[in-house]
Amino acid sequence: MSILVSPQALNEAIHQGQRYTLLASLWGTSEYDGEQQFQSLHIPTAQYCDTAGALAGLPGSRDGRNPMPDPKLLQKHFDNWGLRRDRPVIVYDEGRGLFAGRTWWILRWAGVKNVHILDGGMANWRRNKLPTLTGPGNISVESDQVVNPQHHMVANFNDVKNHSGLLIDTREANRFAGRRENLDLKAGHIPGAVNVPERNLHHPDRTWKTKEEILEVFNQAGITADNVKDAIVYSGSGNHSALALAAMEWVGLTGARHYVGGWSQWSADPSNPVERGDRTALNV
Repeated sequence: MSILVSPQALNEAIHQGQRYTLLASLWGTSEYDGEQQFQSLHIPTAQYCDTAGALAGLPGSRDGRNPMPDPKLLQKHFDNWGLRRDRPVIVYDEGRGLFAGRTWWILRWAGVKNVHILDGGMANWRRNKLPTLTGPGNISVESDQVVNPQHHMVANFNDVKNHSGLLIDTREANRFAGRRENLDLKAGHIPGAVNVPERNLHHPDRTWKTKEEILEVFNQAGITADNVKDAIVYSGSGNHSALALAAMEWVGLTGARHYVGGWSQWSADPSNPVERGDRTALNV
């Protein structure tokens, strides 16, 4: 099964009774109840995944807005979802793909090998007029999946400070260039980074572009299968960059590490240098 799953393929798997785990990744906050949204409408066989509570640590200037989760707490969620090593996991969100992307990456980091993303999420599912349900969702089975952090997939603050290779910022162009910043303490980007906005990898309806189109986006920025192996990818706090990393793996651009703290962590330290202006291609 490809990283990317179409609504039609998922619907067929549901009707055939195939064994898999389907997670609805919704970001709950004090003003927004993700579980309530899930219970009001979800894809049949899905379980609720509180993306903020399960797949991110406590926010703060030291670690960023959405830092890495505690493996011990993540294991409890694995057990609640009933993740099994012999069953693929399919994730979806409301349609933007950012929360599904984070779920995909965190599960992969935690050692889950068979993880997939529903193309276009719930929005695309509904555009295809496929069935939905209300209520608490599926009952989980017993889990045998153990959280096994893949440390080589992560770059920390010091790794970025000492990095001399390729650095990819996946935020939108205006945030990268420092023309706009509504979320973090400073505007701009980490010096030396090249901008590949995650939104350029998707159609306006948030479905994924073709492999050829996605490769062209990266190639135009000077990024290839050779130089990406030592790359570090970041965004504001690990959501846009996680989805970009999923797209990169889908098209064969593998080996890059993820700086989850991202711009939210970097910009919070007043001693860190900041660069502004557009830089959408490597100086090659």
